[in-house]
Amino acid sequence: MGAIVIQSQSKENLKLLKELASKLGENAISIDAEQLEDIAFGMLMKKEKTGKTVNRETIMKKLRAA
Repeated sequence: MGAIVIQSQSKENLKLLKELASKLGENAISIDAEQLEDIAFGMLMKKEKTGKTVNRETIMKKLRAA
């Protein structure tokens, strides 16, 4: 299964796209900007995952240096 995300500033266009998906027998959901941001952040985390662990002190030093 695959998915696409279409971001639009037009509520009318989003409604039309959702109706088209429904007519094609596909599922469509609406998400808000915050949910879209969460998805993008999750994808970035997955991409950058190394499997290594880091202790709290190392993280805090990096944050203080920023």
